[in-house]
Amino acid sequence: MNNNFKSCRRKLSPFSNRGLLFSVFSLAVLCFISLAAFALGMHFHGKLEHGALPWKELQEDYIGHDVPDRPAKKPRRQRFFPCEVAFRDSVDFLIEPKDFLNFTQFSLGYVETEKKASHFDAHEPKFSGHQTLEEREQSFFAVNQTIHCGFVKEAEGFPGTGYDMKEEDKRYMSACRVVVSSCIFGSSDFLRRPTSKLISEYSKKNVCFVMFVDEETLSTLSKEGNAPDDGGFVGLWKLVVVKNLPYTDMRKTGKVPKFLTHRLFPSSRYSIWLDSKLRLAADPMLIIDHFLWQTGSEYAISNHYTRHCVWEEVLQNKRLNKYNHTAIDEQFSFYQSDGLTKFDPSDPNPLLPSYVPEGSFIVRAHTPMSNLFSCLWFNEVDRFTSRDQLSFAYTFLKLKRMNPDRPFHLNMFMDCERRSLVKLFHHRELSAPPPPRMS
Repeated sequence: MNNNFKSCRRKLSPFSNRGLLFSVFSLAVLCFISLAAFALGMHFHGKLEHGALPWKELQEDYIGHDVPDRPAKKPRRQRFFPCEVAFRDSVDFLIEPKDFLNFTQFSLGYVETEKKASHFDAHEPKFSGHQTLEEREQSFFAVNQTIHCGFVKEAEGFPGTGYDMKEEDKRYMSACRVVVSSCIFGSSDFLRRPTSKLISEYSKKNVCFVMFVDEETLSTLSKEGNAPDDGGFVGLWKLVVVKNLPYTDMRKTGKVPKFLTHRLFPSSRYSIWLDSKLRLAADPMLIIDHFLWQTGSEYAISNHYTRHCVWEEVLQNKRLNKYNHTAIDEQFSFYQSDGLTKFDPSDPNPLLPSYVPEGSFIVRAHTPMSNLFSCLWFNEVDRFTSRDQLSFAYTFLKLKRMNPDRPFHLNMFMDCERRSLVKLFHHRELSAPPPPRMS
C-alpha cells in the first residue's frame, strides 16, 4: 500500500510542479495589471484636477449652452371622489309634485326667419341669426317676447343655416316627454352606453335617450361595432344624425344640443344633458326627483370642483390655451363693463355657491325661465367663445338683476354628487378650435 502511494506521488509530482509555477505566474501578471491601472487612474485624476471640469461644473456648462435640464416631475394631480346621493329606493312610487311647473310664467317665442336688412354689412346665413346688441339687451327680460335662440332660417334664396335632421328623427323627438341627451361630433369620443342595470324598466320605456352624431362619427362608431339597428338604436341610445353642422368649431356645434334641448324636443317637460365623456350611472327619473322635485328647482348644475371665480377660470383657460386669448379678453372685458364682479366666498347670502359650473351634467325642467336662461347662455357662447364656463355666471346674474321680482330657481349642487351619477372618461381626441368670428 505504501509502495502504491509513493508510486502515485511520483507520477503526479511533475504535473503539480508545473501547475504551481503557472499559478504563481498568473498572480504576478494580475498584480502588474492592477498596479498599472491604478497608476493610469492617478495620472488622469491629476490632469482632471488641473484642467478638466468636475461633473457639477460640466453640467452647468452644458446648461449654459441650452441643453435642457431633466424634466421636473409634474405635481401629483389632486384626486376627487364621489359622495353619496340620497336617492329614493325606487321609481315605482315617484309622483311629480302638483303644479310643479308653475314657476314664473310668461310666453316665450323664437325668431324663426330673418330677412336681409340694410344694417348688415356682410349678410351671411347664421344659425343663431343676426341679433343686435339692443335685441340682446331686451332678451334678458322675463316677459312675453320673441327672441333669438338658434335654428334661425334665412330668407328665401339663401342657403340653410345648419343642424339638419331627418324628418322621421324629428317626429321621434317631438314625442319625447323626458329626455337624456348627449352628442359626439368629429369622432371626438367613444360611445358610452348608460349602465343598463342601474336604469329602471320604467325609464327604459318612457325616457328618450338621444345621442346626436355627425356622419363622420356614425362611420367611426359603426367600424367599432356600434352600428345602429334598423330603428337607429345602439343599446338605449337613439342615434340621430345631424348634417350641415352650423359651426366649424365642433365644441361650439356641441352647444346646440347642450343648451337648446327645449328647441330640439318641443314637447319635453324634463331633460338631462351629459357630455359624451360621461357614462350615465343612475336612473334618470331618480335624478329628476332628487335635484328638481325635492328641491323645488327648475334648473340644476354642479359647481366646479376647484374654481369658483370667473377671474380664475379666465386665467386657467389662457394658461392651458383653451381658446384664442384675444377673444377671451374681449369677452371678459365686455362682462366686466356690464357689471360682472368677483365671486366673494365670504358673502353670507351669495346668489350662487360658485360662479363657475362643472357644465358637463345639467338637469332641467322646461319652464319659461329655464328655457330663457338656456337661450341666453347659448347666445353668449355664439357671440363670444365656446368656453361656456366663462359666460355662465354673467348670464345668470344679469338675468336675476334685470328681473328682481321674477325668481329663477337654480340648484347648484356639489360636484361630488355629479361624480356619483356618472363615470368619467377621457375624450378620444381634442382638436384645436379655429379662430372665432366676433359679431
